[in-house]
Amino acid sequence: MITDVPGVLVGHHERVGDGWATGTTVVLVPEGAVGAVDQRGGAPGTRETNLLEPENLVQRVNAVCLSGGSAYGLAAADGVMRWLAERNLGFPVGTQPHEVVPIVPAAVLFDLPRSEWGNRPDASFGYAACEAASGSFALGTVGAGAGAAVGSLKGGIGSASEVVGEYTVGALAAVNAAGEAVDLSTGRAYAADHGEFGVTWPSRAADLPSRRTDLNTTIGVVAVDAALSKAEARRIAVAAQDGLARAVRPAHSMFDGDTVFALATGARELPDASGPFGAAT
Repeated sequence: MITDVPGVLVGHHERVGDGWATGTTVVLVPEGAVGAVDQRGGAPGTRETNLLEPENLVQRVNAVCLSGGSAYGLAAADGVMRWLAERNLGFPVGTQPHEVVPIVPAAVLFDLPRSEWGNRPDASFGYAACEAASGSFALGTVGAGAGAAVGSLKGGIGSASEVVGEYTVGALAAVNAAGEAVDLSTGRAYAADHGEFGVTWPSRAADLPSRRTDLNTTIGVVAVDAALSKAEARRIAVAAQDGLARAVRPAHSMFDGDTVFALATGARELPDASGPFGAAT
């Protein structure tokens, strides 16, 4: 889980049923983390991504907000900012502890057809997700994944982590891709094995849910406990997009808003590198 990276918390808030199928997921880093982003899809919905460019002033972010609701769902980040501001967490802009601007990059996925029109996340979703944040969180049809679909299968929230040497890397994704999720060992769509909608590979499903849409997106966060610059953190996000392209086919289409954020908490320094590549860093 991404929360295996020390200093990272995750919270969800969703509404499912009675005309609702959407939600918000927040990745909180209360102590702050160096942030970066890589955006590859042709239909992105994002907020505060320009400030993550290496040449820009702000170095650390306080949270990343992932939400359903398409562009409407970006409002969930307002609630995240309010929650952080109440705790004096953010970029200092004055002499008093409360004079801060919380830094909350955000990305959204398109799940509007799966709820009644007008039912979408707002600031209350982001605030509630922060209230629920902890080191243990649910996977599947929760948070930003509540209304997600991937190809011809139900999508949702997934997370994993791995220890690489002395560093811990964790990832979380809200998978709502237009393409099919595939088995890396065979290249076959998982739907071909599960048969939920009679899918056979390589053909697409003939009998898909009535509220299927080709306007989709996979959004996610990769966190690491290494001390990285913004430029170095962006290379983590780029590598994660490579992994997405292997796992979802097609990825990064004109109908996807595929966006991956990277967070580096800085708990562990990188070793000094030798040789020409070390000299370049």
